Amino acid sequence: MKGFAVILLVVVAIVQLFMAKPGEAVSCGQVESQISPCLTYLSQGGTPSASCCGGVKSLSQSLQTKQDRQTACGCLKTAASRYPNLKQDAASQLPSKCGVTIGVPISPTVDCSKISQ
Repeated sequence: MKGFAVILLVVVAIVQLFMAKPGEAVSCGQVESQISPCLTYLSQGGTPSASCCGGVKSLSQSLQTKQDRQTACGCLKTAASRYPNLKQDAASQLPSKCGVTIGVPISPTVDCSKISQ
């Protein structure tokens, strides 16, 4: 039982490393870790998995400011350009399929400086 408690504490500590805290800027590492469960959906389409939608919802909650959204936009733009088989229609529909709005398109061609509010 003691070993389980130690493992649980380590997992909680790792999760906290990836969570944006209020007042702190979001990082590309956080954005990519939250979106990584969506790679299958983004390349094949269909229905996003529960873990994918969980990541998208977490990302949505961490984007509190215009600067957060612009940073996330740049991260997503860079990540999208690394995947030539990205289905643009799947990417644009991802937030709505997960029931959230993130205010940031997932596209290799977006102009992140135009992200507002």
